[in-house]
Amino acid sequence: MSASTRYARSIEPVRTDGRDIDLDVGQLAGEGASQKASGSIEEHLGSMAQTWRQLPEASTTDPAYYDRPMLQESIWGWAIPTYYYVGGLTGASLALGAAVQLKNDPELAGLVRRCHLIGFLGASISGALLVYDLGRPQRFLNMLRVFRPTSPMNMGAWILSATAASATGALLLSRRSGFAGFIGRAAGLAAGIFGLGLATYTGVLVANTAVPLWQESRRVLPALFGASAIASVGCTFDIFCENERQRRITNLFGNVGRIAELAAEVVMERQASTVPRVGRPLKHGLSGMMWRSSELLMAASLVISMLPRETRRRRIAAGVIGTLGSFLLRFTVERAGSASARDARASFHQQRAGHGAAAVTASSHDIPHR
Repeated sequence: MSASTRYARSIEPVRTDGRDIDLDVGQLAGEGASQKASGSIEEHLGSMAQTWRQLPEASTTDPAYYDRPMLQESIWGWAIPTYYYVGGLTGASLALGAAVQLKNDPELAGLVRRCHLIGFLGASISGALLVYDLGRPQRFLNMLRVFRPTSPMNMGAWILSATAASATGALLLSRRSGFAGFIGRAAGLAAGIFGLGLATYTGVLVANTAVPLWQESRRVLPALFGASAIASVGCTFDIFCENERQRRITNLFGNVGRIAELAAEVVMERQASTVPRVGRPLKHGLSGMMWRSSELLMAASLVISMLPRETRRRRIAAGVIGTLGSFLLRFTVERAGSASARDARASFHQQRAGHGAAAVTASSHDIPHR
C-alpha cells in the first residue's frame, strides 16, 4: 500500500504507509514488515481511528473523559455465555441427582442415572468450551498450578475439574456393588456439592469486575445464575423425561427455578437501576430487548408448566421455551455488561453516587464524600 496522508483535515496530519505508522517518526522493519494491508486506508482503519476536527472539550454539566469509555469491554465470544448455560445445567443436575440419591429409592435410580449422565456430558462440554476460548489446553492446566480462593476464575477451574472427576466416578461406579459401588455413591454426593459451586460461581466471576452493571448487581448475580441453572434442568427433563413419578420431581424442581429466576431478574434490574445510568442496558437497546425476551420466555414456560391437564406436547413446549429463555439470559448478561463498559458515563455516575469500587471493599461510612 502506497504512502498516504492520514487525518488530512485534522490539526496534525500524519503521513502513513496505510498501517497507521507515521513515516516521519518511525518505520516497520523485520520479519513482518513486508505485510501489506488490503483495501483502502479508510476501510482498513476507519473502524478504529477517529478524526478530531477540533480539540475536545470536557462537558461542564456531566463531566467524563471526553466521552471516551473508561473501561475496555469484554472480549469473550459466544463460547463463554454458552459455558455459563452448560455449566449451570451440569451443576444443577448433579445437585438434583445427589438429593434424590439420598432418598435411596430404587424407583428413582433412573433419575439419578440421568443426572449423572448430564453431569458427565456437561462437564466434558464445559471443559471443551473453556479450552476453545483460551486457545490452548495448556492455559487451562496452568490455572491448576495454584489454588487461590480469592480468584473466582482460579476457583472455577478447580470446581470444574472436581465436578468432572466426581461426575465421571458416579456415572461409572454408582451402580456397582461392594466397595466400588460405595465409591460411586460417594462420588455422586461429592458431584452434587461441587455442582452447586459450578452452577453459581460464574455469577461471582462476572460480578468481580469493574463493569458498572455487573458490579452493581454483584449480590444477586450468583443467585440469578443458580436459579436459571435449576430452571434449565427442569426444562431439560420436561423435554426428555417420561416416568410420571420422576417427572413430578423434576417439574417441581424446575418450577422452583423458574420462579426464582424471574424474581432474581426483578431484583437485579432494581439493584442495577439504583444508579439510573448503570441500569440502562437492561432497559434500552438490543440488550434491553434481549432482557425482556428472556423474562417473557421464562414466564411463558412457567405458565405452561403449571396449566392443568398436562399433555406431552404442552410439557415439551414448556421445556423448549424455558430452555431458550435460560440460554438467552446468559447472552443477555454478557451483552448488557459490554454495553455498560462502552458507556462513557456509567462508571462516572456510579462512582459519584458512592457505588464504585470503594463500596465493594469498604462500608459506606468509610467512604469519603466530597
